[in-house]
Amino acid sequence: MVLTGKEGATYAEVFADGRFRVLFGSFTLLVVGDQVKMLALAALVYARTGSPGLSATAYMLGFLPYAVGGMFLLSLADRIRPRALMIVGELVRVVTCLLLAFTGMPVWTMLALVLVTGLFSPVFGAARSALLPELLPGDAFVLARSVLSMTSAGAQIGGLGLGGALLATAGPTGALAATAVLSALSALVLRVGLTDLPARGVRRGGAVGETLRVNRDLLADPGVRGLLLAQWLPVSFLSGAEAVLVPYLGETAGIALAAACVGLAVGNLLAGRFAAPYTRERLAAPLAVLSGVPLLAFAFAPGLAVSGLILLLATAASGACQLGLQRRFVEAAPERVRGQSFGLVGAGLMTGQAVGAALVGGVSEVVAPHLAITGAGVAVIVSGFLLWRHLRP
Repeated sequence: MVLTGKEGATYAEVFADGRFRVLFGSFTLLVVGDQVKMLALAALVYARTGSPGLSATAYMLGFLPYAVGGMFLLSLADRIRPRALMIVGELVRVVTCLLLAFTGMPVWTMLALVLVTGLFSPVFGAARSALLPELLPGDAFVLARSVLSMTSAGAQIGGLGLGGALLATAGPTGALAATAVLSALSALVLRVGLTDLPARGVRRGGAVGETLRVNRDLLADPGVRGLLLAQWLPVSFLSGAEAVLVPYLGETAGIALAAACVGLAVGNLLAGRFAAPYTRERLAAPLAVLSGVPLLAFAFAPGLAVSGLILLLATAASGACQLGLQRRFVEAAPERVRGQSFGLVGAGLMTGQAVGAALVGGVSEVVAPHLAITGAGVAVIVSGFLLWRHLRP
């Protein structure tokens, strides 16, 4: 039996729900597939053009459309049945990967295709996120979010490893074809294993107009706005710090970034397993501030091992902080626009991380990279204090 309200749930109870197991399996395939897809696309663009800049642009294209999709399309997450919407998302990935792999289209056409199809990514993700509190109420929902966060961290590492292996054995075309297979498998899992629940919202005008109106209403609500900023700002500056690791650590930066993923998983696991629901929520404010404190040690220009430990501690605190905000956000957001509310969280996170990377990267053009990372730590701490009253339960 899954506990509800403010009672503490367990991970075993979360996995006992067959519908969650379906979402978990499809989400794992999604994250792994996306990592392989973007890695293969970058390799394909580099093979065609020989341009490192275009290759890097291709790798980042998966993140850029979130700002536009989040601004204009998110109401679709509440206007369309969630299972159908998630399946469409997987099929869009199948078609995109097959077109990239086998049509021989020009590079700029490939990049345009990824941009256009990526506009709907926040909608597909919002449908999944909004479904969780309907299937698993109360603290079970919080632990379910924790599981997906840990899965995302692990699957990103696994996806990069799988992508590297596929590139080495089958080349970019084979890697893209493998991603299409993963997405098709995910669509099949969703179709067979998930209940076809009705749409949440009521259609009132066009999707774009409805998205703009609801976004405006959500941001005008002080409680919702505060929780959105609490989930966006500290993480954005922390991600900005991670973006400068490559110029700081060079070829070994991947090890430190892997440590950051491990830290995110550890923070979610510890907060979900050992902290009672109210304790998690009370700790959100101090953890937001503490997530920036380890970054201050970059002022001393640490080596790889210490850098990895610093990032592990910072992301562990950040992950635990985010977990403490989940139940409060579900209660604050209106149920009929829950899909758009979660979509706005995701779109803001992706956009904020890109902006944070640009800001900290810009600072690193003026000062040494390790000092830019230190400055990002200061920004995390300051944003945590400024948002303290929203972070507290």
